[in-house]
Amino acid sequence: MPLKVAIVGASGYAGAELARLIENHKELELVTVTANSQVGGRLGDFADVRDYADLQFVETNKESLGRHDIVFLALPHTKSAAVAEYLSPDSVVLDCGADFRLRSKFDFEKFYGAPHPGTWSYGLPELLLKDGTKQRDKLSGSNRIAVPGCNATAVTLAFAPLIEKGLIEVDDLVSTLSVGTSGAGRAAEVNNSVFASAYPYQVAGAHRHIPEILQNFESLTGDHVRLTFTPVLVPMFRGIIAVNTAKLKESVTGSDIWNAFQEAYETEGFIQLLDDGVLPDSKNVEFTNNCQISVSLDQSSSRITVVSALDNLVKGTAGAAIQSMNLALGFAEDLGL
Repeated sequence: MPLKVAIVGASGYAGAELARLIENHKELELVTVTANSQVGGRLGDFADVRDYADLQFVETNKESLGRHDIVFLALPHTKSAAVAEYLSPDSVVLDCGADFRLRSKFDFEKFYGAPHPGTWSYGLPELLLKDGTKQRDKLSGSNRIAVPGCNATAVTLAFAPLIEKGLIEVDDLVSTLSVGTSGAGRAAEVNNSVFASAYPYQVAGAHRHIPEILQNFESLTGDHVRLTFTPVLVPMFRGIIAVNTAKLKESVTGSDIWNAFQEAYETEGFIQLLDDGVLPDSKNVEFTNNCQISVSLDQSSSRITVVSALDNLVKGTAGAAIQSMNLALGFAEDLGL
């Protein structure tokens, strides 16, 4: 019998993407969708679904969210914690927002301006850990999972193998990301108007994904990490291209670099290491849970450039949630993806 699923905030982009993926997952049945501003409306008006098109939005409250096996929270940042408080401890709950990602109370309150609600298991299975394992091992049996930020996933997967092997200087990491407008959310003005320009936002250390990325790296290396992180909103709806550069340590060779990525990702079904000279293209990862990665060595500057590409709504959010849920429940990791 399929597991009963609810999506909180199903009228948003992340919620709609979850509905699309759930429809293709043979072990799940979507029975409840909430969206307070759209109560009474149809899911099919917001999500590309067939079987669930006539499912009606209901209010987000304890009564509507009781008796579900799985609950996905697709709410704005700082809004998930209040809902999570009244969900059944027997339900598997996955938060696609930022409420439970950070361990640091100081960082959460600084970047999100709200009380720190706690920390859940981090939903990035491919994340390398200091003890030589991966985050995947910590997701089995977990019933509270924090889905990573989309930008954080793109940057973390790009740098982690180099940091784990000690191949780069971690005090000078630079990431510049071209980000599709859907990352701003359905209510953002940019998604309700003609958009024909590119512009940076939340520059100079202001972006909320920075402490999340540093948490991932500092847990891996034990050293203080410095990251210059600049997202640029570009005229495409979905996708992220992250250009990540770092200074190589002395005597590091191209073979050292390639071997680090091969060792980290050669068995990962959702990470595609591209051949030398081939660069990622956001179009090639659209609607997939894949992350493409290319590695280029700049001998003249002794720097490495790692380009990563993913779909911010799938591998960056909804797909990561389904992947982590599969691991938590003992399903095949790629089921429904």
